[in-house]
Amino acid sequence: MHQRKMLQSSKGALLLLLPCLGGLVLGEVGDFSHCLRFFYKRVPPEGIDTEGYRPICQRYKNQYRFASLYHLQRRTPLYSAYTLTPAAGKRPKNIWKYEPQLAFSRDSAEMRPFPKNRPVSQNVIESQAVLLDYKNSTYTKGHLNPSSHHHEFEDRQATFTLTNAVPQRLGSNSGPWAKLENEVRARLEAFCTGPMFVITGAIPYNCADRWIKNRVAVPEYMWSAYCCPSYNASLPESVRPYFPTYAAVGRNDRESGEEIVPMDSKAKESDRGYDVRLMSLEILETILKQRLAMPISLFHGQCQ
Repeated sequence: MHQRKMLQSSKGALLLLLPCLGGLVLGEVGDFSHCLRFFYKRVPPEGIDTEGYRPICQRYKNQYRFASLYHLQRRTPLYSAYTLTPAAGKRPKNIWKYEPQLAFSRDSAEMRPFPKNRPVSQNVIESQAVLLDYKNSTYTKGHLNPSSHHHEFEDRQATFTLTNAVPQRLGSNSGPWAKLENEVRARLEAFCTGPMFVITGAIPYNCADRWIKNRVAVPEYMWSAYCCPSYNASLPESVRPYFPTYAAVGRNDRESGEEIVPMDSKAKESDRGYDVRLMSLEILETILKQRLAMPISLFHGQCQ
């Protein structure tokens, strides 16, 4: 789908931002009623204008594994929400899948592997990202919900769906962002004594969209936040600031400004420009409100 022309308006930043987010794109919008357990207090993020998005309860092998809010025009999720479980086992094979119900509303709600020996249908191509979009591009398929944050093998397999992926630079995906994922997993496994709720998403460019194959929108930043309402009462002093919530934003473009995430000039060359900034949940929500023009609250009651 071709990029739409930027709406010219003198009515303020909000009116400029909303068209850039594709807010006028219409489409069938489902709900998260079957997968509310992946959200704290069973409440999805509040304050999001969901017009143009499709909530997906990601189902694999007849079980709901996590939730994603998918943007129909950008062909990427705004976020994926899941509960982190103690990791175990090896990373599954990269058998990537797609969402049949985005292509055919009456089709199965079960994600399917892309066919090996035949092309996907035109309806699938028009409704979501496909493997050819990423072929020969300079971007990896960046998981929002990473397989390494799950214990059950089927949960890890389910993360390999393009409705859970965004175009992510390799330097971010295998560098500072991978380090953040490992640190979050280790911290929550060590100190969280109850359910561990995580929401990870992407921030598009600010009214200057970038695309791969003129079809899939590239995010400028990645972000992640967690909510651990029950944690060890005897937390070490050094760990206390990280509970019950914490967040981070990572760069996906070396050329981005430093107002959101500063660059570390001392980082090794492969990591430089893909820095990750740790921050409170409140600071992340302020950034999201400014960039997305939505009064977003990720966890009901701030996870209190």
